[in-house]
Formats: sequence, structure tokens, C-alpha cells
Amino acid sequence: MDFVRLYIKRISYSHSQNEAFVLILHELESDLKLPIVIGAFEAQAIALELERNVVPPRPLTHDLFKIFAKKFNVNITKVVINRLENGIFYSNMVCERDGEEHIIDARTSDAIALALRFNAPIFTHRFILQKAGIYIPEPNEPQPQSPTLNIEDDEKIQEKRARFKRYSMSELKRMLEECIESEDYELAAELRDEITRRETDD
Repeated sequence: MDFVRLYIKRISYSHSQNEAFVLILHELESDLKLPIVIGAFEAQAIALELERNVVPPRPLTHDLFKIFAKKFNVNITKVVINRLENGIFYSNMVCERDGEEHIIDARTSDAIALALRFNAPIFTHRFILQKAGIYIPEPNEPQPQSPTLNIEDDEKIQEKRARFKRYSMSELKRMLEECIESEDYELAAELRDEITRRETDD
């Protein structure tokens, strides 16, 4: 398998969904970023670990998991975002205990929060990054003609499809470009899902 290592770029507040955030992952070898919608609790867990100088008075859930795992000599060696279906990312945590490797299924947001606490690298398959990646220009950086993208965790896929049904492909692509320019990455991901679905159906 062709794996790509990912790094956390930043966490942005969602423009179109209350109490939601967008976690931006990226690889070092290209300009593609992988935006993943996460909840406020998971965003806090990731942000606190990234800051490191902010220590909660009592362990949070992910901190407690680490304490429990270390007590029983369990270590997370890596996290793999291994599947993408209907706009939802699926991940595995690769764990090691007494020389034995175990794979545990986890929500991507939880897996990343734990990867930070165990200093474990984050990977995905290259085909997932190519399918779900989006070009997010940095300040003063030109934007290319054809961005690509996708997203995690959505319980209302059918509602979203119905919402975009009245738009043509050209309108959807124009809306996608506008969302990227305004940094509304969550809506951009939903639009890209709809564009990909129509292209697949055709």
C-alpha cells in the first residue's frame, strides 16, 4: 500500500455548523490538505495537546485513555485513515503490547487526538488523499484551477444531496471555488462530495 504521512496544519471553526470545527491535515510533499469535520470536544482535546502548555486540572477523556493504556503497557504506534465512504473517514489505531500488534477501529477525530498523546504518526492511503484532498492556498499563494476535496462524519448525507439537487454541475463547481476562497471548508467538502457522486453516476 502507498501510504502518505499527514501532519496537523490547523483547526478552524466551521462556518456552516454550530459547535463544529474543521481539522486541516496536510502532507509535506504536496499542496493538498485534508479537511475533516470534528466536534467541539474533539477539537478541544486536539488543541490542548498541540498547545502542551495548557494543562487541564483533571484528565480529559483522551488523557485518561492514555493513562489507562500506559498502565497496562499498551502503546499506540500509528494511526491510519484507511477508508472513505459517503464522505465519512474511517481510521484504525495500530497498538502494541508485549511485542504483539493489535488494530482498533476508531473515529478519526478520536484517533488523531490519541495519536498526539502517544506521539504516533498519522497516515492515510495516497488514493484517499488524492480523492479527498483539497487545495487550500496559504496567504499570498496563488490558487490552481482545479481543487479537489472531501470530508468526515455526516449523518445527513441524503439531506445534503437533496439540498444540492437543483444546482447544475457548473454551478456546483463555481460554489466550490467560492467556498474555498472564503475558507468555508465544510461546505466545500459537501459540494465536492456531490460533484464526485454525479461524476461517478454518469
